[in-house]
Amino acid sequence: MNHAAGGCRYTGINRDYSIEDLAAFHGHLGPYIVMGYRIGRYVRQHFCSDPFQMKGTVFCKGVPPQSCLADGIQIGSGCTLGKRNIEIIASGEILCEFACGERKMVLKPRQISFPPQGSDNYSLLIEKLAEDMYGMPDSELFTTGTG
Repeated sequence: MNHAAGGCRYTGINRDYSIEDLAAFHGHLGPYIVMGYRIGRYVRQHFCSDPFQMKGTVFCKGVPPQSCLADGIQIGSGCTLGKRNIEIIASGEILCEFACGERKMVLKPRQISFPPQGSDNYSLLIEKLAEDMYGMPDSELFTTGTG
């Protein structure tokens, strides 16, 4: 079946998703879903706006919390597991690669400064970190390059 991004009036692909939307999709609000969302949104706005023409690859440990990047990327970019145009590849390095035709874009998340584990309010601190990340400039969250 031939699809086009502009062919469905219900996608909402151009809308901005709130932190509440991210938490509802993912089950909680954490730094990696926010990072993934911001990366996916950046790619859609600056690289390829058609989620049927784009493929995303997430290189990370392949387990939570790093793999949570993929959930955010799905919401931000429109690349989804159902369309089979996003995948996670286990790697010691965290980076996200996107392809659209012959063009490529690579985004590398900046290191996240997590609060110390073990405190009673750790989950609240994680949530606050994610909230703060949601409002940061892209340049403070990740670097970009093309290939």
